[in-house]
Amino acid sequence: MGKLAVRALRAVLAVVLAGTVCIQAGMVWTLASGNDPEDGSLPLTAFRVITILGMVSVQVAVVCVWRLVAMVRRGTVFSHAAFRYVDGVIGAIVAAALMWFVVTAVNAPGQRDDPGVTVIMGGIGVAILGVALIVLVLRMLLAQAVARDVEAAQMQAELDEVI
Repeated sequence: MGKLAVRALRAVLAVVLAGTVCIQAGMVWTLASGNDPEDGSLPLTAFRVITILGMVSVQVAVVCVWRLVAMVRRGTVFSHAAFRYVDGVIGAIVAAALMWFVVTAVNAPGQRDDPGVTVIMGGIGVAILGVALIVLVLRMLLAQAVARDVEAAQMQAELDEVI
C-alpha cells in the first residue's frame, strides 16, 4: 500500500472520527441540557440515543481500520493479530445494522400511511448486514493467507535445515 494511499485513508478516518465525536457531543448536550424543542410528534430522544450508539459503532470500525492500515504499513497484516481488528469491524457493522433496525422500529408507527418506507428501511438494514457478510468472507481469505504464510515459513525452515 503506497504512502499516499495510507495518508489519504488516515486523513479520511481522522475526519470521520472527529465528525462522529462532534455529532455525539451535540446529541449528548441536547439530551443533558433539556433544551429539546421536541413537541411529542416524533420520539426524538430515542433517535438521539440511537444516533449516539450508532456513532460508537462507526468509531470502533474507524479505530480497527486504522490499526489494520498500520499493520499493512509494517507488513504484519498477515498474522493472527489482524483477526481481532477484522472481528471488530464485523462487530461494528453488525451493531450499526442493529441500530438501523431499531431506528426502523421506532419510525414505523409514524409510517402507517406509507408502510413502504418501513420496508425500504428494513431493506437497508439487510444491506448493512450484507456488508458485514462481505467483510466476513474477506476475513476467511485473510485466514487462508495467514495459514499459507505459516506453511511457507515452516517449509522454509525445513529447507534451511536440509541445506
